[in-house]
Amino acid sequence: METKKLSIIAFSGDFDKLTAVFTLATGAAAVGYEVNLFFTFWGLDAIKQQQGRAWVGGNWLTRVFGYLMGGLRVAPCSRFNLAGIGPRLFRHLMRKSRVATLDELVEAVKALGINMYACEMAMHVLGLQKSDFIHEVKDVLGVATFLRLSAGGQTLFV
Repeated sequence: METKKLSIIAFSGDFDKLTAVFTLATGAAAVGYEVNLFFTFWGLDAIKQQQGRAWVGGNWLTRVFGYLMGGLRVAPCSRFNLAGIGPRLFRHLMRKSRVATLDELVEAVKALGINMYACEMAMHVLGLQKSDFIHEVKDVLGVATFLRLSAGGQTLFV
């Protein structure tokens, strides 16, 4: 039997887009797909160890980016962010609707053992190290290696 495979490139650090990434990943894994998540640029924010504003990066400029990105706790909505109130409203609506919140989806990805990878090139640009990420990040990959991993399945860009 052929393995079903879903690979998702997580480019955005927006709350709603990350919610879609983690929802698709957990749903696919739940029905037997091999799932590969590739976090690049602002998407790397979702897998940082420090999930608040922190001065991470290699030099002053990358540290400013690290601070401004801020992690999942302060991830903005792509629309209707409303000075940071938007994500709190969404979390409230998600709990009220009895659907998994972004934090719960991230925990589910970890529990399901979904493959998470960090983009090597974006890490260099942003001055990040593998040690800046949660330990569930399986590896740091270049694009060519990720493409080999994702071959034979569907790939989504979020």
